Amino acid sequence: MIAELGQFALILAFVVALGQSVLTFAGLRTGDRVVHDFARAGALAQFALVLAAFACLTALFALSDFSALVVAENSHTDKPFIYKLTGVWGNHEGSMLLWALILTGYTAALALTAKPVEARLVSMTFAVQSLITAAFTAFLIFTSNPFARLWPAPENGQDLNPLLQDPGLASHPPMLYAGYVGFSITFSFAVAALLDGKVDARWARIVRPWALTAWCFLTVGIALGASWAYYELGWGGWWAWDPVENASLMPWLAGTAFIHSLRVMEKRDTLKAWTVLLALLAFSLSLAGTFLVRSGVLTSVHAFAVDPTRGVFILAILIGVIGGSLALFGLRAGLLKPTGMFSEVSRESTLLVNNLFIGAACALVFFGTFYPLFVTTVSDQTITVGAPFFNATFNPLMGVLLILVPVSGMLAWKRGRLAPIARKLAPALVAALAAGLVAFWIADRTRIAGALGTALALWIAVGVAIDLAQRTRLFDAGPGASLARAARLPLGIWGMAVAHFGLAVTVFAITGVSAWKQETSAFMMPGQSLQLGGYTLTLDDVRRTERANFVSEEGAFSVTRGQRDLGGLVAERRFYPVRQMSTTESAIRTRATGDLYVTLGEPSPERGWPVHAYIYPFAMWLWIGSAILALGGLLSIADRGRRALAARRPAPPVPAAAAGEVDA
Repeated sequence: MIAELGQFALILAFVVALGQSVLTFAGLRTGDRVVHDFARAGALAQFALVLAAFACLTALFALSDFSALVVAENSHTDKPFIYKLTGVWGNHEGSMLLWALILTGYTAALALTAKPVEARLVSMTFAVQSLITAAFTAFLIFTSNPFARLWPAPENGQDLNPLLQDPGLASHPPMLYAGYVGFSITFSFAVAALLDGKVDARWARIVRPWALTAWCFLTVGIALGASWAYYELGWGGWWAWDPVENASLMPWLAGTAFIHSLRVMEKRDTLKAWTVLLALLAFSLSLAGTFLVRSGVLTSVHAFAVDPTRGVFILAILIGVIGGSLALFGLRAGLLKPTGMFSEVSRESTLLVNNLFIGAACALVFFGTFYPLFVTTVSDQTITVGAPFFNATFNPLMGVLLILVPVSGMLAWKRGRLAPIARKLAPALVAALAAGLVAFWIADRTRIAGALGTALALWIAVGVAIDLAQRTRLFDAGPGASLARAARLPLGIWGMAVAHFGLAVTVFAITGVSAWKQETSAFMMPGQSLQLGGYTLTLDDVRRTERANFVSEEGAFSVTRGQRDLGGLVAERRFYPVRQMSTTESAIRTRATGDLYVTLGEPSPERGWPVHAYIYPFAMWLWIGSAILALGGLLSIADRGRRALAARRPAPPVPAAAAGEVDA
């Protein structure tokens, strides 16, 4: 009965979404206020219905109802309860239902927060968003039914993929989807604006918080996925330019360009067509990633779908959404006339260059990801585009882009001067060169990339500090006056500074992990030791333990450095009898300077257990830098909220000391 209720709710959601979209588009011609109220009610109804369907699927997993096909294929009685719940989206059908839930959740959030003055634009956005919802609910109903029955019901299920039986499944997919799907709102706003023929600074102010929200979620989702891969895959690989990873990177890059371009629109009412195009591309690339991962084109832990019918359906959605929106853009882009002007040397110019570099980088990732699939489709050849290609093309583009980050933040709007900026950033240049030389001297001198990465990280970090010092007049006034000015700075400025500092931290961590890692491996028996980077690892014992749904082999290691006892580490191998699969659970000693990373392999009777040990310098700063990046986005969102509240109250007198402050 639970499955049938969920199926009924999903069908109703499809009917409501399709009906709301058609009727809203038809009713907008009248300009009646009732149309907006109807669209708003429809948005809330869609969310309630999809939420009910998702709750029904969750109940089926929680109760281990193996008469539901998706539960029988992806769960087991002995599986820990937490993985029964997260297993709801650890499969194709459930993950697409989660996608639909987040999609309708964003629409409902817009319905609850939209202002009456924006009624026409928001109603058109509801109509576009509902069309997307109708397409995805139809996909679920007709090709990926999460409530399909299995008769007779088996006594037990086939268990969840062991690689997915991890806490990472609880956080990574929802966060990633919240980022992917968040760009649907900005996409719908862009299509609505094209239909209406009006894109201006007010539109940019409305859209920017939604773009920032999606970008923050996607940033956290990518970081969580990288962290999961780092400790789960058994070799410390947090990024390998895998097509699935690239599928998340492309909309992140497009979204990054989009939020910077929106800022230019807010200030100067220019770059209109380019900004709208970025809004369309950010969500289009999210859909392209969905096709890549969920169509069966790829075979990986992420690619749950193997039915070509599903791939054709997703491809049809892709063609309809992307093709339709780009065709509309081609027809209507000529109406988006810019009114603002700016000189060649200005913050607008550097942000435009920023956009061009990010766009080129995104195009490279797209080419490197889809070209091998295209070649395989049209010929018998199989080619691989891997890390060497991306390192040789993507990294130099990003390097040039990073050089521009401090310069852009300090230039004035409309018309700026480079000479004063160069003088102000001279200490940052000195710090960057010194850091690069030190890194080159004390680290591996064959890895010049390590020195360059370190220099770029210091260039950005010190540049951010100089910018904040200038804004607060740190060296021109007393500490009290500087603190007062810092408190008066808009949260948008703090958001920019924090995000750029987070970028510097992330660049530094990537440099350490990639350029200076160390590794070794050996077969070991209990009592034997190996050396790595000053550490001595001794295998003390290997214990075999039977758990609820797997058998564990735990290797206990003692770690010393010189004469210091640093405690113990436990690396683990797990074997899952139902799936007949093994997984590796790494042992990690995390410190600010780097991680000691140890894994245990399948034993050989004659030689013992294969042990792999790695040192990943500054690895923990990958996750800290990502969190700081997302925090910067949150501060910028909060600034929008604070300004909206301030606009409803009488403006207080502006102190003279604050009159000269520059906006973010």
